[in-house]
Amino acid sequence: MDTRSLTLGDGRTLQVYDVTPGESDLLPIIYHHGSPNVGEPPAPLYQAAAERGLRWIGYDRPGYGGSTARPGRSVGDAAGDAQVVADHLGLDRYAVLGHSGGGAHALACAALTPQRVTAAVSISGLAPLVAYGQRTPGLDWFAGINPGGEAELRAATQGADALRAHFETAEFDPSMFIESDWEELNGDWAWCNHVVSLAQLAGPEPFIDDDVASVGDWGFHPSDISVPTLVVHGSADRVVPASHGRWLAEHIEGANFLEVAGAGHISVMRSAATALDWIAERA
Repeated sequence: MDTRSLTLGDGRTLQVYDVTPGESDLLPIIYHHGSPNVGEPPAPLYQAAAERGLRWIGYDRPGYGGSTARPGRSVGDAAGDAQVVADHLGLDRYAVLGHSGGGAHALACAALTPQRVTAAVSISGLAPLVAYGQRTPGLDWFAGINPGGEAELRAATQGADALRAHFETAEFDPSMFIESDWEELNGDWAWCNHVVSLAQLAGPEPFIDDDVASVGDWGFHPSDISVPTLVVHGSADRVVPASHGRWLAEHIEGANFLEVAGAGHISVMRSAATALDWIAERA
């Protein structure tokens, strides 16, 4: 994997990861990481991507890893950053895939840079709480979120200072993961522990920026998306309930929805190769 630091026109830097540099015959996928993670694409899927002629690229969202912080950023800002990464690597078209907190950022690329995006996948991703200044109708947004996660996200709706204060006393809520999630975190998807530990080196600020952006106005509405989109969700997810995935699929025209029975927030990634098949078919 090639890792490089890219300097943007506004002076910020983005740390970029290219799993198969120079492989111009492979279809690129720009990976949007979860919260808190860094942008290394998911190592458990390297082989599956190579077998399907796909190339993983990722980058650290602002504040994480080697990327400059951008306080007050919106979810929609990810579209511009991903486009700059693609330009730097000489990529005209690319697919996008995001897991968890990265799901919304992948959808941002589909909505705001459709001329560049061939296909978009959101796995275990949130639906918007607010879009174009209005509360999202038709979704009980906090229902089904584990108690610790609900308290965190409600604090985020009050702003960065309130969330910062919440984190000073909050304790980890193990109920966020179901048994199969814990099995994966101690098995094939132990890689998640690696990227979380790297993200935590930056402290809580980029995580705060992610949460505040997630509950704020995304800068687009999912109904703006016109590129092929796949929404994947575990039916037993306690971090982001499956109702969010269903809502997204209902509000993105022509979207495909894959609900994985009994899967949680991490164990749903057992089905990620299906999403890679779906991307490859649209190449």
